[in-house]
Amino acid sequence: MRTGSEPATARSALRLRFWLSAWGMVWAVFGTVVFVLVGRPGWAVACGVLFLVVAVDMSMVLRHLRQGPHWQPGRDVPPYEPDHGGRDGKDR
Repeated sequence: MRTGSEPATARSALRLRFWLSAWGMVWAVFGTVVFVLVGRPGWAVACGVLFLVVAVDMSMVLRHLRQGPHWQPGRDVPPYEPDHGGRDGKDR
């Protein structure tokens, strides 16, 4: 059920994004090296640009992780109260 407050209450799986960024960074470096070695400069540049995008994303994720529970709630922070279907979000 949508409440209209999703952008304000959304939570991101930052640790998952971090590990996916790390995986993407490994493949971008690998692709850049391989394409340079086989003489495909266009693909090497594309992989290099992808590496830069992944590095920026990883830096943003790390910044948000370091900001603490405001950005990445821990196990001790309860989830948001779900919408129960009333107009004001309260049970009838």
